[in-house]
Amino acid sequence: MAAEIQKKLQKELDVFNSLQKEYHKAVAQKQQLDGQLNENKAVKEELMLLKKDSEVYKLIGPVLVKQDLEDARQNVAKRMEYISKEIKRADGHISALENKQEAIQENVNKLKNDLGNLKIGA
Repeated sequence: MAAEIQKKLQKELDVFNSLQKEYHKAVAQKQQLDGQLNENKAVKEELMLLKKDSEVYKLIGPVLVKQDLEDARQNVAKRMEYISKEIKRADGHISALENKQEAIQENVNKLKNDLGNLKIGA
């Protein structure tokens, strides 16, 4: 009986460890998205300061390409919208992983208690 509980406990711990790795990866991705959003906010603010006749260039690969100011503003707005949606999706994924971790942690604690009770009773 104790060997069976230890086997279940090890399996739960393995699942928990893999969830933790996935969680840390998801958090890192969200942080990267937050950084991109902040960069785009700064670009948006800079574009808003420009006059209508200002020249704007976009870096595409190694080349600077002239771009219409209004097009640049729209592109940045669309990019920010996309990044914001990705952040929301990442938040949902992180939340789901946290819930899974909590459930597994409860199972681990229960199995540890069961194992401890068996050892005490033996």
